[in-house]
Amino acid sequence: MSTRRHPDDDAEVIVVGAGPAGSTAATYLARAGVDVLLLEKSQFPREKVCGDGLTPRGVKQLVDLGIDTSEEAGWVHNNALRIIAGDLVLHLPWPELSSMPPYGVSRTRQDFDELLAKTAERAGARLQQNTTVLGAVTSPTGRVVGVRAKIGPSRTEVTYKAPLVLACDGVSARLALSVGIDKIDSRPMGVAVRRYYASPRSKDDFIEGHLELWDRSDPANPKLLPGYGWVFPLGDGTVNVGLGTLSTSPSFRNTDYRALLRQWLDSTPEEWGFREENALGKVGGAGLPMGFNRTPHYRDGLLLIGDAGGMVSPFNGEGIAAAMESARIAAECVVQALARRPGLSREKALEAYPAAIRDVLGGYYRLGNIFAKVIGRPRIMRLATRYGLRVNALLPLVHKGLSGCFDPRDGDVVDRMISVASRLAPALR
Repeated sequence: MSTRRHPDDDAEVIVVGAGPAGSTAATYLARAGVDVLLLEKSQFPREKVCGDGLTPRGVKQLVDLGIDTSEEAGWVHNNALRIIAGDLVLHLPWPELSSMPPYGVSRTRQDFDELLAKTAERAGARLQQNTTVLGAVTSPTGRVVGVRAKIGPSRTEVTYKAPLVLACDGVSARLALSVGIDKIDSRPMGVAVRRYYASPRSKDDFIEGHLELWDRSDPANPKLLPGYGWVFPLGDGTVNVGLGTLSTSPSFRNTDYRALLRQWLDSTPEEWGFREENALGKVGGAGLPMGFNRTPHYRDGLLLIGDAGGMVSPFNGEGIAAAMESARIAAECVVQALARRPGLSREKALEAYPAAIRDVLGGYYRLGNIFAKVIGRPRIMRLATRYGLRVNALLPLVHKGLSGCFDPRDGDVVDRMISVASRLAPALR
């Protein structure tokens, strides 16, 4: 047990949620010698609604964490993104970069999340499952000093105390809400639905994005929605198929997304197998909090990580990469903070976390929020898919910009263009 732990505390740091954000943060903290209590509401293995795929930006975070991402270790590799927009088909290999590998990976969240949680445990974090955190415990001055939770089948209410709490509780953001950190409604939100299918496309060595999502529930007035459908091969005879759309669409709240998924899948070639008789399990849906739609990311002993801080990319809906990236940054700041006595100096170290997140993602996400707003207009969305993607000179910029796979320092002219645009855009707070 660490000598820095106060006798009345249950840990030096409490991490709420053992998804990619929480398990990554707990791993880095435990490796640095911090006494970490990692609380997870479910019991592993458990499912999550997700595309089950990571771009090279996400794979970089796995490699940094020390995870074996080889195919022998159970990861399904893909080497390209295939984009379909009407009659246009583009095959875009992942770029060769110094900062991240030239491949993406797929793995079900049921397997992926448990693997990361076990990595945190091996590092020394204390994982406690079946623990539903209800909200933060605060001191008379309003500082977060712990959490209230219900544990086990009996749902006994308990309190855990620690000087710092990391909120990695996903889109629900229950901890943030309990201290009055609300969602910023002017920033985009997404919704995603997905289902698994037995399919001969399970062995494809690319992931696929379908950019024309038509809502044909009213045949007389079909609507083109901002978003995309995906096909992620899982290598075991199955694929993860789903779609995601943005709140910037006028019809966002009036769309039946499960019916939309069925409409789209019925339009795909029958040999792909995306029909009801090949379906495995039910359709799952989830919200996607994007573009820093919940801030501040640090306040009075509470740090918001990943989805809890609205860190899903407004460009492509990927959340795992940003969750793990923000978790690593948060862990670095917490380690520095715990090396100091409580007070002004410790607060300076903790306030470095939101500043670092703004430096890494703030300008890029500002551009992403503008992008989400623009493509929310059906006419612009149609022009982009019908004409913009046919301009070959624009494809590297579109591919790298939307996927987030670019080198901020050592890249080519396209990488530098994206980096400069991100730096010039005022960073989101």
